[in-house]
Amino acid sequence: MIRRRSLCVVAVIALVFGWTGNGRAQGKVLTDAVYARAEKFMGYNVNPLVYHTVHSVHWLDDGRFWYFDRDASGVTYMVVDPAKKTREPAFDHAKLAAALTEAAAGRTFDPHHLEITELKLSDGDREVDVTIREVTMYCDLSGKGKCTAEEHKGGPEPGTLSPDGKKAAFIRDWNLWVRDVTTGKETQLTTDGVENFGYATDNAGWKRTDSAIVAWSPDSKKIATFQQDERKVGNMYLVPVTNGHSDLVTWKYPLAGDKNVAMIERVIIDVGQRKVVRLEMPADFHRSTICDDVSCEDTTWDDVEWGPDSKTLAFASTSRDHKQVWLRVADAATGDVRTVYTETAPKFFESGNGKVNWKYLPGSNEFLWFSERSNWGQMYLYDLTTGKLKNQITHGEGNVSQMLYVDPKARVLYFVGVGKETGRDPYFEHYYSVRFDGTDQKLLTPEDADHDITPSPDGRYFADVYSTPTEPQTAVVRGNDGALDMDVTKQDITTLVAAGWKPLTPITVKARDGKTDLYGYMFKPTDFDPARKYPIINYIYPGPWSSSCGSRHFSAAHVDDQALAELGFVVVCIDGMGTPSRSKAFHEFYYGNLGDDTIPDQIAGMKQLAARYPWIDLDRAGIWGHSGGGYATASAMFHFPDFFKVGISESGNHDNRDYEDDWAEKWSGLVVTNPNGTSNYDSQANQSFAKNLKGHLLLAHGTMDDNVPMNNTLLVVDALIKANKDFDLILLPNQRHGYGPDSQYMMRRRWDYFVRYLAGDTPPHEYEMKPWNDVLEIYAQNP
Repeated sequence: MIRRRSLCVVAVIALVFGWTGNGRAQGKVLTDAVYARAEKFMGYNVNPLVYHTVHSVHWLDDGRFWYFDRDASGVTYMVVDPAKKTREPAFDHAKLAAALTEAAAGRTFDPHHLEITELKLSDGDREVDVTIREVTMYCDLSGKGKCTAEEHKGGPEPGTLSPDGKKAAFIRDWNLWVRDVTTGKETQLTTDGVENFGYATDNAGWKRTDSAIVAWSPDSKKIATFQQDERKVGNMYLVPVTNGHSDLVTWKYPLAGDKNVAMIERVIIDVGQRKVVRLEMPADFHRSTICDDVSCEDTTWDDVEWGPDSKTLAFASTSRDHKQVWLRVADAATGDVRTVYTETAPKFFESGNGKVNWKYLPGSNEFLWFSERSNWGQMYLYDLTTGKLKNQITHGEGNVSQMLYVDPKARVLYFVGVGKETGRDPYFEHYYSVRFDGTDQKLLTPEDADHDITPSPDGRYFADVYSTPTEPQTAVVRGNDGALDMDVTKQDITTLVAAGWKPLTPITVKARDGKTDLYGYMFKPTDFDPARKYPIINYIYPGPWSSSCGSRHFSAAHVDDQALAELGFVVVCIDGMGTPSRSKAFHEFYYGNLGDDTIPDQIAGMKQLAARYPWIDLDRAGIWGHSGGGYATASAMFHFPDFFKVGISESGNHDNRDYEDDWAEKWSGLVVTNPNGTSNYDSQANQSFAKNLKGHLLLAHGTMDDNVPMNNTLLVVDALIKANKDFDLILLPNQRHGYGPDSQYMMRRRWDYFVRYLAGDTPPHEYEMKPWNDVLEIYAQNP
């Protein structure tokens, strides 16, 4: 029996030394100031400290390009003329701001923060067309300056413009229409479109807009599109959180394994005659050779290419499981279709990374084709009549990532490649040229860095913006032979560094096989102390569509990795097996077994880092991710419960039978249900393994997520409850996949969770992040 005086002594000792009743040392109590210091490293705080960043290059029809250049005073829109080797402001910013303010009636425009997203120059740059927050202004700056405005408020406006800029295609009541841009006259092109069997509809299930998916012919007289049949496709339902009766949100959303999925019937429309020519072929699956939609970027219809004379249309059809692809050519007048070539891949076929890499060349009766048949993405030249191979064009290890420009007359193609330069980061993108016959392959960007390339429309020049994860950008213009034409600008990070920012640490580890090199990033606190022991957090996106670390260009912030590190963690991302931009074998490593999630590679890499750096505490390992990363996080907590102690799983697609059909069926094959009811998808369903949870798991989901429906997380919740497991859950009412205005709240809760359960510290009570509207305004003014 312990006497009363002894109890008092024990209590005093506990207070002095921070012991708890369970014998474990109690951690620190973090203050608001600690969180505020961490928040300083968020993108919305550090990005404005980086000057002269070239985010994107926009070529003009006259051979110049524009970009915005930001410094401490604000944004200046610059025009570069490679022919004259000049770089100057695109217009008088003060005059334009005054003219915009006068025209806007109530809104004041700041000349240093104009927030222009589209820009056109004409009449010796005296006329300027600008688009600012969905408002297009037509400004004459020849005198005092005067602007007129036309606003488009959603819906089909302004439509998909024809090449000559005179017509815009849009959807109304499931049919396709065109509008004369000058007069506003509208003409209905189709009449038989009905609900869920409409023309040019942009609905991939996970993505749906009112935009028209079309491909205008070069002469602006015809439109290639489709009538999309989803009449038998299953519905998805979401119910908003309201104070009263809710409206049921319903749309077509095919799931993996469904008998009926979206199909497209291809058509060509003669705009002048309002004549619809239906192609003579069965309906195609709603598929692309590069992504899980027929339109991977904006409203561009991928895998479709008109002949230069507007008489023929080439297109690629893809099987439901993405294993087989056909190149076909249609006669625009008759609808006759000829199959030119077909290729089958054992697991999945892709035509590149983010861009379709085939080219229709009727002028020489040839076509360019991408294939990974040799374990690397290479380009090949084929005969258009026979479909026979003429020769392989690119060679060697490494992939053709994107074919950016083709010169049929000179018989040269220009492409972005990865992994072709020995001794360099295999994810660094470089630019190359090669002749159609496979000779004279040249590296056009010699610097050991990641190169962002934008070729001019005529192919004479290309803008090259290069950097590394630790070295800031240099922007130059080069001729198509790679020769340096002119310097444009250099990124300035002086203010960023002065604010205490430090670069990330690139890391290389071995995969689970002990042989394959894996690459990633490590983030340490800026007040790093090698005498301390730091918990380690793994930020994960497992592939196979993307990867954890993303691009290799310079960035002041990577998600909240550095901010988390400031709270007393080492944060890592590792691009494991099964992610893109490496060999075909690397990418398809866990095909058919999405539940692998590269987790064994993450563990192998983290163990190597802990052996290499004694200040990493592997007994306190955490993991978090969003979407596919949320799926991988729960998988890690369930399959490796003794390694990962804390996980935060946001908006995970926990059972891909409950996700849109195209994505899972590409990476895991078609769903096969056995007579006993089991399925080849069972092993990747997280709810089946929820009973293994040992550590702390926080699940989060937006209740109106129309990409990964909330049911995915609720399946896991149900399984955890049935297994009598403790866990935490945050549902974000009325938020979609990205959380929108609730993003700051979710980030704070994420920090709290790791601080409390992984570090053993106490977070500040309800620390308030920078308001979401302020974050948006910062990004708008500091693009």
